[in-house]
Amino acid sequence: MRDAAKDDAHKTPHLIEDRIIHAALSGRIAPGERLGEKELSEIFGVSRTLVREAMMRLQARGIVEVSARRGWFVVEPSVREAQNTIDARRALEVGMLVTLGRVDAAAIRALRAHVHAEQQAIAGGDRAERSYLLGHFHVCLAETLGNPVLAALLQDLTTRTVLIAALYQSSHDAHESCREHDEIIDALEHGDTQGAARLMDTHLRHVEKALNYRSASNRLDHLKAALQATPR
Repeated sequence: MRDAAKDDAHKTPHLIEDRIIHAALSGRIAPGERLGEKELSEIFGVSRTLVREAMMRLQARGIVEVSARRGWFVVEPSVREAQNTIDARRALEVGMLVTLGRVDAAAIRALRAHVHAEQQAIAGGDRAERSYLLGHFHVCLAETLGNPVLAALLQDLTTRTVLIAALYQSSHDAHESCREHDEIIDALEHGDTQGAARLMDTHLRHVEKALNYRSASNRLDHLKAALQATPR
């Protein structure tokens, strides 16, 4: 029993990391949200030391930040930071597909199942699940194609992108992303890895364009609201 307890204690920081990343990917916790050590220690039933260890690991991965006055909080990336992140993703994901060999039927089935789950979440209006699945497709792609190193890198990069996408992504954007994921799988199924790479490049450019458009629109809306307010 003592050994099992030690194992659980060893796994706990990783469990906290995974839960926070999943919550961020699904939009259940927002950019800038504070993550109190005391509250997290109560939620997970562990010491604040273990919580702090998990937070430090997430900080190293660029998911949370720490402030002397505010404590730990989820990063709130700017649009420019999201653009830089997408550029990094493009280099990794397009490069992965360009160098890929033939994709087997089992991998295609797994990817189709993921896109089917995306479609169900979109149809059901589940914004959180939709956001998580659309972002996680890229991690699933790397995992399914047998590259765990890229999958780990994309987990962090995708989370940073989704943190800002969650603020701006529309239902139309979600439908388009899902359709483009399906087209990438079609190309892979036909052995056209070069085509899949081109489609991935286009897909990521669309994601970037949507972020830029939503950001500009939101800033304009906020400015209009501020300037049209009647002075008292």
